Amino acid sequence: MPGGLVALLDDVSVIARAAAGSIDDVSIAAGKAGSKAAGVVIDDAAVTPSYVTGLSPARELPIIWKITKGSLKNKLLILLPGALLLSQFLPAAIIFILMLGGGFLSYEGAEKVMEKLGGEKHGKTLEDPIADPVAFEQQRVSGAIRTDLILSAEIMAITLNEVAVETFLVRAGVLALVGVAITFVVYGAVALIVKMDDVGLHLSEKSSAFAQGVGRFLLRAMPRLLTALSLIGTVAMLWVGGGIVLHGLAELGVAQPEHLVEDIRHAVEAATGALAGVTGWITFAGLSALFGLVLGAVIAFVLHKVLRIGGH
Repeated sequence: MPGGLVALLDDVSVIARAAAGSIDDVSIAAGKAGSKAAGVVIDDAAVTPSYVTGLSPARELPIIWKITKGSLKNKLLILLPGALLLSQFLPAAIIFILMLGGGFLSYEGAEKVMEKLGGEKHGKTLEDPIADPVAFEQQRVSGAIRTDLILSAEIMAITLNEVAVETFLVRAGVLALVGVAITFVVYGAVALIVKMDDVGLHLSEKSSAFAQGVGRFLLRAMPRLLTALSLIGTVAMLWVGGGIVLHGLAELGVAQPEHLVEDIRHAVEAATGALAGVTGWITFAGLSALFGLVLGAVIAFVLHKVLRIGGH
């Protein structure tokens, strides 16, 4: 997904440069900010298919389109103006918003890990009976748009932090470009994922042995893909959330945790020679994810056991 996102933004950049020379600054900054937000994008793409699970296959694409429109409204009508006002009049607040978002991502990731390990589930699940399909669909769409608002806020905050020193117009252009591009990348990918089993079923009924083989492969791959996306999304939440909070603490003067992670990363890089780039990144991401897991577990404990919020 990160590579696809950057590639898309690069294509948009070419078009933008052809349209007007002043857009160069926007396109370059958008590519940089988009790649920084890639971890949240992975989580968004991994989370969203669950919102159409259990619904009629005929309703999957219309529901995804509803969520897509809600996501665009979140980014362009709510978050974009808010981010621009914030960057113009209260830029010091950006780091705190980033850290709140990082804490939320860590909490969500940690809660998923705890549930997988047999912990208590919070909120409604797909095993609950569906009494009213129309109301259930509306509930799923509303829930997806609310989740998108939180994830989109984090994407926009990350983007804004990357272009904080740019002019007002460049900031506005970058936020709009990244917001629209990420929305269509995420929900285009989600549409392909949720219809993969339908495509597989259609191909498996063809007369061609090759088409049947591809169809059966897609049908077998679908549950594995959803499982992999769930795992990737959880890791991405912990890695991005933990990394954001570590960096935020350093910005606020508590630099020891980030320095410890960086020291371990440099030690691994020094010990692995030609593989230093890969092993260093994996080390940093892994330690950030571990920090996010611990932080998220603490937040979950306080919410569910101390404040009694979100339990059954």
